[in-house]
Amino acid sequence: MIHSASKKYNCIIVEDEPIAAEILESFIARDLHFNLVGKCGDAVYASNLLSIHEVDLMFLDLHLPVLKGFDFLRKLKNPPLVIVTTAYHQYAIEGYELDVVDYLMKPIPYDRFLTAIGKFKHLMEAEDALLEIADREYIFINSGKKQVKIILQDIFYIESLREYINIHTKTETLTFKMPISRIEESLNPKLFARIHKSYIISRSKIEMKSASIIQVNGKKLPVGRTYKPSLEL
Repeated sequence: MIHSASKKYNCIIVEDEPIAAEILESFIARDLHFNLVGKCGDAVYASNLLSIHEVDLMFLDLHLPVLKGFDFLRKLKNPPLVIVTTAYHQYAIEGYELDVVDYLMKPIPYDRFLTAIGKFKHLMEAEDALLEIADREYIFINSGKKQVKIILQDIFYIESLREYINIHTKTETLTFKMPISRIEESLNPKLFARIHKSYIISRSKIEMKSASIIQVNGKKLPVGRTYKPSLEL
């Protein structure tokens, strides 16, 4: 597991009030775990930053020019975790519906800022904890503010879709925001095999195999060329 003391989180500030942005920047600079990769005053510039950088946390002001904060957040396909900043009380319920980490009222006191980033770190460390459970009969995967238990014997295969994975089980398909390499690290290689950049299969669920195809639960999955030499099925 990556120890939190050595972990660096990339963050951005989306705030159109220069003084508020400077205050946030000064708060962030006091925490060695954070790397501020950019700050901006509108949603268009924020979209550019998110496309360039891997961002873990976004400090988002709600009253932005042109496109308001929550409207911008709804348009994002793969948003980072968000701490909302605003001078207005009435948006709190909407913020929790969008699963924001916390809701900071301006002017933001430093101790309240610390509480918010503490919540963020707790969520990130819960994801890191996934790496500790390779030998168990089940895993817990962090999904927003809850953890989902998955019985390893129920998994047929895992499919990668960019930043997301689909875990296909006996009863359902579960989707999580996580690279496939991360869950691969947490699975016992005696039970699971990476057969392609986009697929991990349960060895016990193989129904048919050839040099280029493995069938699991009626689904024919490709075997990637780079995985063939290390694949012992």
